[in-house]
Amino acid sequence: QVQLVESGGGLVQPGGSLTLYCEASGSIFTINGMGWYRQAPGKERELVASLNSGGATNYADSVKGRCTISRDNAMNILYLQMNSLKPGDTAVYYCNAKGYSSDLRPFDAWGQGTQVTVSS
Repeated sequence: QVQLVESGGGLVQPGGSLTLYCEASGSIFTINGMGWYRQAPGKERELVASLNSGGATNYADSVKGRCTISRDNAMNILYLQMNSLKPGDTAVYYCNAKGYSSDLRPFDAWGQGTQVTVSS
């Protein structure tokens, strides 16, 4: 079983910065890709940024130039550095990972989410 635990969320003023963390643990053989998603009240969950095993990144247009996704492969930790935060960034942020577990079964795991609130 694979577990994802997010941290780093909180309350920040507009224009501020936050770094989100996601640590993957459990019976992991390999992780093919990881990503950050967010869900605001009354809205569908949307992709914020993703990173595949080859290092390719993909960002939502709404966060391009303001967010950077990165990963510590050795520690299985995913980061999301967010700058110039706006009230529209307020949401619960979820970590996702896809790969294969130690018994070579595919997994698609989600964390429990971390709240980011951008407000003055």
